[in-house]
Amino acid sequence: MIKKKILVTGGAGFLGSHLCEKLLNQGHEVVCMDNYFTGQKQNVVHLLKNPFFELIRHDVTMPFFIEVDEIYNLACPASPVHYQYNPIKTVKTSVMGAINMLGLAKRIRAKVLQASTSEVYGDPEIHPQTESYWGHVNPIGPRSCYDEGKRVAETLFVNYHKQNKVRIKIIRIFNTYGPRMHPNDGRVVSNFIVQALKGEDITIYGDGTQTRSFCYVDDLLEGMVRLMNSREEFTGPVNIGNPGEFTMIELAEKVLKLTGSKSKLIHLALPADDPLQRKPDISLARKELGWEPAIALEEGLVKTIEYFKTII
Repeated sequence: MIKKKILVTGGAGFLGSHLCEKLLNQGHEVVCMDNYFTGQKQNVVHLLKNPFFELIRHDVTMPFFIEVDEIYNLACPASPVHYQYNPIKTVKTSVMGAINMLGLAKRIRAKVLQASTSEVYGDPEIHPQTESYWGHVNPIGPRSCYDEGKRVAETLFVNYHKQNKVRIKIIRIFNTYGPRMHPNDGRVVSNFIVQALKGEDITIYGDGTQTRSFCYVDDLLEGMVRLMNSREEFTGPVNIGNPGEFTMIELAEKVLKLTGSKSKLIHLALPADDPLQRKPDISLARKELGWEPAIALEEGLVKTIEYFKTII
């Protein structure tokens, strides 16, 4: 194996911290960059004793100079609670962050991966979603700061590749869960688990028949690293997620069963532009990366619940 120097932006976040850990375990040198808007130092503090790990406080919207072989651009608040808190900052993080990391990759001839999202499909009119689907996005809705920011980032990546020959990879991440999720991030898995462990009512938006597919963090990162190491001509975008589809009520019932909680289910109004269905078609990931998820929802929930028990 060739030891590489790798930059991970958003490296102290939920996904970023797990990615830093995985890359270090593979024998690489890792530089973790985060401004701690949603990332937390405690997610990576256990890595600081590794001499091949470096932690830098920096905002991706500002230019950054470093010599590395690869860049994973994960910096961006990813849950509605956080990305709607400061929507202008969210757009800047996606767009300026992409420009800065692509500019860096161009200068130092590094390969760069963009963590895009299933949100580029908006509230989809086709099901499941394939990479060729253009999406159904409201450009002025409450989620647009994130959706459109990520769509522009993909545009930038593709054009830097065509115009400047930058080596790029684009991954479209579907709902992912696991240890180190932020307890107050408003995502459905963490919401349900925290409410169940505290014995509070479990809040379901709408009638609970809307569906999501949930990918355990280890599976997602395996797909991400395989994409980075895939053949040069394959740039993506590629869907990485678990095609198992569950309604919100099914998820709530699983969490109640696994936590042994007596919490009751209550229904609230559905937020604006909330997608009713979300499920990846992963045919391309199977074909190009030989990847598919290995961890079932129940197994992943057990591990996630154990983590939340330690912080609540």
